[in-house]
Formats: sequence, structure tokens, C-alpha cells
Amino acid sequence: MQRFIGAILALLVLVSCKEKQELVQQLEPAEPVEKPIVKRFGFNLDEFNVEYDTIQKGQTFGELMLKNKVDYPKIIHIAEEFKDTFDIRRIDRKPYLLLKSKDTAEAAQVFIYQNDKINYTVFDFRDSTANAYKGKRKVNSTEREVAGVIENNLSETLDKLGVDYNVTIDLSEIYAWTIDFFRLEKGDKFKVIYDEHFINDSVYAGRGPIKAAIFEHKGTPIYAFPYVTDSLKNILDYYDQDANNLRSTFLRAPIKFGYRLSSRYNLKRRIAYYGYKVRPHKGTDYAAPIGTPIIATADGTVTESTRRGGNGRYVKIRHNGTYSTQYLHMKKQKVKRGEFVRQGDVIGWVGMTGNTGGPHVCYRFWKNGRQVDPLREKLPSAEPIADSLRTAYLTHIEPLKTQLDCIEYMVLSEEPEMEPELEDDQLTLNP
Repeated sequence: MQRFIGAILALLVLVSCKEKQELVQQLEPAEPVEKPIVKRFGFNLDEFNVEYDTIQKGQTFGELMLKNKVDYPKIIHIAEEFKDTFDIRRIDRKPYLLLKSKDTAEAAQVFIYQNDKINYTVFDFRDSTANAYKGKRKVNSTEREVAGVIENNLSETLDKLGVDYNVTIDLSEIYAWTIDFFRLEKGDKFKVIYDEHFINDSVYAGRGPIKAAIFEHKGTPIYAFPYVTDSLKNILDYYDQDANNLRSTFLRAPIKFGYRLSSRYNLKRRIAYYGYKVRPHKGTDYAAPIGTPIIATADGTVTESTRRGGNGRYVKIRHNGTYSTQYLHMKKQKVKRGEFVRQGDVIGWVGMTGNTGGPHVCYRFWKNGRQVDPLREKLPSAEPIADSLRTAYLTHIEPLKTQLDCIEYMVLSEEPEMEPELEDDQLTLNP
């Protein structure tokens, strides 16, 4: 009997010891879990008091640094010794990261200015003399294929497909000489291949250049492939499937894609204000907001840059012995008589000077001294690929052309299917 009682007591002691041990384990502090190190731009953020903000309008680099207790000599050192790295006078309203000391002074030790989503500039004030350098965030690229059918315009179609607006600009510039984007037709089609860039595989950081494209306008497909014809000068142009250069000696319009063709060249135009008398319009009008840049449609020499009567402020350019162009109603000219301009250079800005009912540029086009309709002219093309490069080019584009041809067009919207109507005897009530 005593043995039985002893066994019970021993068992009770064992159970109570086990419970006590579990209780002690619960009360004892657990092993400390290491906090993950937060790193950005190469710095351990746990070592600083961190401030995220954006440069305010009118705020200067010097003002911001003095406010955060950076010595004036260090600011001067940055301004003078690192102006090739970053001109502090050109600081813009961009996000920044300020790493401050963890003591009571909280003085700025590192200032990181985000030039854009990828590029940044570091100003390090921790040493006796400040230092500045540029950096890039790690970017991953993913190839994207897009295809669409025009309903209203290119921009709206690409927007519905979730494509960066800059791709719209890129496409319009590649085809600027061959397609009039102000006169696209419903049913025109396009396909495009390009890279999208991402930071940390999630933050969109822009797009790369177009690798290949095809635009079907009025039933005629035009391919576009980039190709470097001069490796020493790194000259790159876009060529079609037959190695013809898509670039022409003249751009189709004096403003970039995105604005409205408001009035065409018309020698029989009648205007109510003048009693419906025939008043020929020998220009092509492009409506755009005041201040929109006006560009030279081809290389040439400025022969006039002045203001006169109903033309208002204007620029006239002589391109060669055959062609000249004129750009009317400017708010302000950027070029002077005698200057040589290149195709695409900004020569002024849209305004309302002279006789005009709204902001636009009147584009006039001369051929052999006579004004003609530039939209009806067959403009001279740039030189095709040299015969010595033609075989290599055609071999290069073959897989890209196959890839384009295999992309299917995206159907953006379909009419919803209508549910069949029920006869009266088919109607039932919910119980």
C-alpha cells in the first residue's frame, strides 16, 4: 500500500514539475528575433532618422541644406566641385530622402535626390569635405507585345490597352513621315514590341525603344525595324520590310502628335464673316494650346523671323532650291534670320498673333515658289539602306517580323449578349 501511495506522489511531483517547467518557459523571454536591415540606395536606414519629402516650388538646395544643419562651406564645396555631377541650380520638384543623425542635433548626413524613378544623386556630408555621386536603381526589363485596332485615335486605343503614353509618342514619331496621324481611319491596326522596365519587379519605371512595329493604314501594312547603319556615329533609323527608310526629308506636321488638324489647304474656301466670298486658304492649320512648341519640318536656313500684318509673328525657312516652309501666328519665335535649323528643332511657340480666331499654327508649304498642299505632296524620302548592308538587315529583321505576324489583335470591347426574353408562362416567382 505504501508503495502504491509513493508511486502516486512521485507521479504528482513529476506532473507538477513538468507544468512548472512549461510555465517557466512561457515566462522566460524568447530568443530575440533579428530585425531585418532596411537598405535603400546602399544605406542602412536603421542607422539614421529618415525623412521622405519633395522639393517645394521655389525651394533651393542651399536653403534646404542649411535648414537641416549642413555647414555652409560643405554646400559651397558641392556647388563648385561637383557641378558636373549635379548642378544644384537646376534642382527640381522631385522626391528626396534625407538621412539625419540619431543624436539630438538631427543634422543631415546624407541627402538623396531622385532625378527620376531609376537615377538618383547622393550628397554625402559625413566627412569633413562633402561628396556627391550618381547612382542607378536595379531595373528588370520585360518584353511586351501589344496589338490593337483603332476606334477613334491611337492615343485612346493604347490607353485602353494600358500602354505608357510615351509609346504613343514613339509610334507617331517613327511613322511621322509615312502616316498622317491626324487622319487615321477606324479599323486601322497596329502591333508593337518593346520593353517595360520595373524596379523590384513591381514599380513601373518606363519603357525602352520600340524593337519592331507594324501599322496597317488604309489597308496598307508598313513594318518598322530599328537598325544602326553607321556603328561609328551610332546612326539609327527605322526601316520597313524592304529596307526602305521610313524617314522623309519633311515631317508631316509642324507640331508633335496629339493636336487637331483644324483647317486644310483650300483655294475655294468661303467665310461667312466676309459675306461668303471666296477667300483661298493656302495654309494648313493645326490647333494647339498657346505655348505648344512648333518644330521645323526639315533642315534649312531661316530666311525670315518677324511680325507682319495678319500673319502675326512667323518664321520662314528655305530648305533647298525647291522647297520652303512658313509657320504663322506664333506667340514668340526662338530662331533668328540666317540661323540653320535641323528637322525637329523648336523654332517658336503656338500663339494668336495676327488674324486668328484661336490658338493654332498656320503651316505654309512652297514648292518652286508656289504654295501647295503639303498633305497632297509626295514628299522625297531619305536614302534606303546601302546595298552592302541590305542582306544583313533582312536577316536581322526576319525573326522580328515573324514575331509580329504571330501577335493576335486585341478585341477591346464586345457587345454584351442579350439574355433571351421569357414568355409569360415561363416566368416564375421566387418562393
